[in-house]
Amino acid sequence: MVLLRHVPFLKAVFIHSISAFGGPQGHLGMMIKTFVHRRKYITEDELMELNSFCQILPGASSTQVLTLIGYKRGGIPLAVLTLIIWILPACILMGGFSFFLEHLNAKSMNAGVFRFMAPMTVGFLFYAVTKAFKISIHNTITQIIMVLAAIATYILFKMPWIFPVLIVLGGFVTNLSDKRIPQKEETPYKIKWANIWLFALVFLVAGVLSETARKDNWPNRRPINLFENIYRTGSFVFGGNQVLIPMMYEQFVARPESQKLLKRNPNIIKINRDDFFTGSSMVRAVPGPVFSVASFYGGTAMKDKGSGEQILGCMIGTVAIFLPSALLVLFFFPIWHNMQKYATVYRAMEGINAVVVGIMLAAAFYMMKDIAVSDWKDFFWAVVFTVATWAMLSFTKLPSPAIVALCMLFGWMI
Repeated sequence: MVLLRHVPFLKAVFIHSISAFGGPQGHLGMMIKTFVHRRKYITEDELMELNSFCQILPGASSTQVLTLIGYKRGGIPLAVLTLIIWILPACILMGGFSFFLEHLNAKSMNAGVFRFMAPMTVGFLFYAVTKAFKISIHNTITQIIMVLAAIATYILFKMPWIFPVLIVLGGFVTNLSDKRIPQKEETPYKIKWANIWLFALVFLVAGVLSETARKDNWPNRRPINLFENIYRTGSFVFGGNQVLIPMMYEQFVARPESQKLLKRNPNIIKINRDDFFTGSSMVRAVPGPVFSVASFYGGTAMKDKGSGEQILGCMIGTVAIFLPSALLVLFFFPIWHNMQKYATVYRAMEGINAVVVGIMLAAAFYMMKDIAVSDWKDFFWAVVFTVATWAMLSFTKLPSPAIVALCMLFGWMI
């Protein structure tokens, strides 16, 4: 019954899940608009702290941030409900798309109503940057850290190690000065050791079962192998979808083409190259977490086994990709929270926040560069919708879903 008082919050999460386009970069701007300004479920400072913390961990960062908002409001039960409500619409859509591959192609997802989704996402990201700048950049050292982090991220955007390296360096630099005072004491959170033990146990058992099934050639072993492949990916991916999709491409498309590997494992899970790229394109036109693409890949990997097995593949992809993110963030956040009473951690947060703003700024320009335009008119409209999205977020009270709907309407009309 206690959860009943959180129904308005869960309703806001659901609306966010069906209107949040653009991956973690765009999601943060929408979270600021929805959960900070309109609903006041969390402050800007708290949201930036959660976002900075989640950049340190592997997994789906925007999913982890939203899960922690639920955790701070209602503990583990509300965090789990928040996670489920957030991921379910996107995973159902992406899993469903795996049944209609012959009717889909990558180009069709970039036309019509989805035409301005990419520039809209960049507009949301620029909005998040302007808000984060006001909160986190307030002296010379944070300005320098932000600029250097933005330059390094833009140049090395596709290198997964750049994010944790910059975050560690940012925290180190702001610890070179001991003039800043620590935060006030806060009530410590109880650490749930079961979360990290469960993460490690699932990782170990899945790995052992998958390898045993391969060596002994178990019949119907594909679901076991599929779970292990995706769970392992979700456990080690830094940098969000920019890294997730290349890692999955290497696992399900590139590796199965190796003749040497095929001799050792002739039944390796393989996804057709065209099907893979169709899924990676479609997920950008679907609201919610980009990691939901694993639901599509799971279903696609099992499609030759019949509808029942394909549904199972979608479910395996969903659970395997999000479970490690949830277990890691719910274990490490109480530790992180409890450590903030120490001056070293407090000073480190200043540099980490500055790095995150730099990463966001670089991501905005990188995504703007990657927006496909065929002529000057397309470029003109891309700029218009990027600026218009930022302006509507900054100077109007329009909710995020309304802005998304407007961009889709104009995409259909123009």
